[in-house]
Amino acid sequence: MPKALTALVTGGARRVGKAIVQELIAHGATVAFTYWHSEAEARALEAAHPGQAIALRCPLEEPEARAQLVARVQELFPHLSALVHNAAVFPRTPLAELTVESFRQTLAVNLEAPLFLSRDLADALRRGQGAIVNVADVYAFLPLKNFTAYVVSKAALVATTRQLAVELAPEVRVNAVAPGIAAFPESYDQETRERLIARTLLKKAGSPEEIARAVRFLLFEAPTVTGEVLTVDAGRRLFAG
Repeated sequence: MPKALTALVTGGARRVGKAIVQELIAHGATVAFTYWHSEAEARALEAAHPGQAIALRCPLEEPEARAQLVARVQELFPHLSALVHNAAVFPRTPLAELTVESFRQTLAVNLEAPLFLSRDLADALRRGQGAIVNVADVYAFLPLKNFTAYVVSKAALVATTRQLAVELAPEVRVNAVAPGIAAFPESYDQETRERLIARTLLKKAGSPEEIARAVRFLLFEAPTVTGEVLTVDAGRRLFAG
């Protein structure tokens, strides 16, 4: 592997994405990360790691913006060590209210962006002997009422992970992490949080830092692992209560 580690993390300004950026920097990587609305958080993260964190504003649902992002990343990192697809939208979409437009908007960020960025950065990843990690969700495997578009997008991302593993082998490994509770939405009250924790086998929430460590493991410490999904959910997927 080239000595200088380089990475692109989408949705890297806050929450799980920020933890991933910080974990990869701690591992010695120079990390470019995308953001959209979180300007203040992105600039603060960049300032905290001068020369190691590079903030790139990009609306990932727009193909033209993604093309510009690819060009910039290829300019920064001709040899790319890691690509982490973390950016996602989580819209509440009851089935009766779901529209073709809202469905497509969700898939554009949660599925289309990871697929086409992986395709377009594949050569840079080959040159860098790199790997891809998609941040999926335990709800890729479970239904979640009123979040139809999100669940469909994450289930499709898991399928995309396996397909890309086949398409990009043997040079590039592709895996996914499926978090359970890693960072609660800020709108969730204490009662809601406790109810969700109770629906795990281990009766605890995870953390952004735990997800970041799982991502680092798949990127740099699992040389014979590809096409797999590492579920980090405190047993939520197995809970039957």
